[in-house]
Amino acid sequence: MSSALRDSLRRRRPDYDLSQDVAIPRLTPVIQPFAGRVGGNQGLVVDRSNPENAELLKKVPDAAPLMTLSEGFDLRGFWDVDLWRFGFIECIGTMLNAFVTAWISIQKPFTSSTGSSAGVFSTPVFLGPLFGGIGNWLFLTLFIFTFSNVSGSHLNPTITLATFFARLISFPRMVIYLLGQTLGGALAGFMLQSAYGSRDFTVGGCNVDLQLVPVADAFLLEFIFCLLLLFLSFGVGLDPRQGQIYGAALSPFLVGMTLGVTSWGSGFTRNGYSGACLNPARCFGVYVATSFPSYHWAHWVGSFVASVGHGIVYLVAPPWDHRAT
Repeated sequence: MSSALRDSLRRRRPDYDLSQDVAIPRLTPVIQPFAGRVGGNQGLVVDRSNPENAELLKKVPDAAPLMTLSEGFDLRGFWDVDLWRFGFIECIGTMLNAFVTAWISIQKPFTSSTGSSAGVFSTPVFLGPLFGGIGNWLFLTLFIFTFSNVSGSHLNPTITLATFFARLISFPRMVIYLLGQTLGGALAGFMLQSAYGSRDFTVGGCNVDLQLVPVADAFLLEFIFCLLLLFLSFGVGLDPRQGQIYGAALSPFLVGMTLGVTSWGSGFTRNGYSGACLNPARCFGVYVATSFPSYHWAHWVGSFVASVGHGIVYLVAPPWDHRAT
């Protein structure tokens, strides 16, 4: 081993025995902890009661769960370059996820005898949502594995809103992630329009025939299925008690399964309803590629109300309550 390499190793890794020429330097990846990370990585979350973490928590208040109101709304986070970097990763991840999951679910709608689009899939009623659900499951699992150690792999405004109301992420992180996800969905929409070569298509989870399903019913269904998605996703991917059981390897698979099964189970019961949106950024991208329907607000409001309801339950019985351990 050269003297220059020995000096470099001595500076970087004083724990190495440099008398052995076979010593190989090992670089440890730096991962910023925060409590709202999806995918069973809760071992990266710090202990709020440990005074050694005080300095970190001043910079990253959501590195530990259950922030106070003042900590959660600390606006200094908007000046944290790391948060904007993570928001950029959320943008890229959401763009790719929205594009591929919408692409595999594209269907050309039937045309009625009057020449107007009937707003239903040309694929058999049961198989369309099934294929879409399986695709969502597999792709989301892979995306969580890919991005979780960087941004936490929210990739979905519903998850970001829910982690905020459950006091797992700060207000600045929520805003930055929502901006990144919405931009990512819009970019996916531009690519969808160009790739498909037409605006005349529908996508499962983003299409409602208002002649068969009133907008109030669509909103109610969106709220219920978003609430279902949140409780299941938190149970297998964000609750530390379950994370100790499933671990970082199984949780992404189970979170992906949760989205896939929920999107499939919501999509074939009622005529004119292609399934719950569950991810407003994805449908936002679809509407950029096609056109914005009058009911598009129901995806965002249903997701928001479900996140608030879920947060109220977690306020009453928080998963991070140390008294339960």
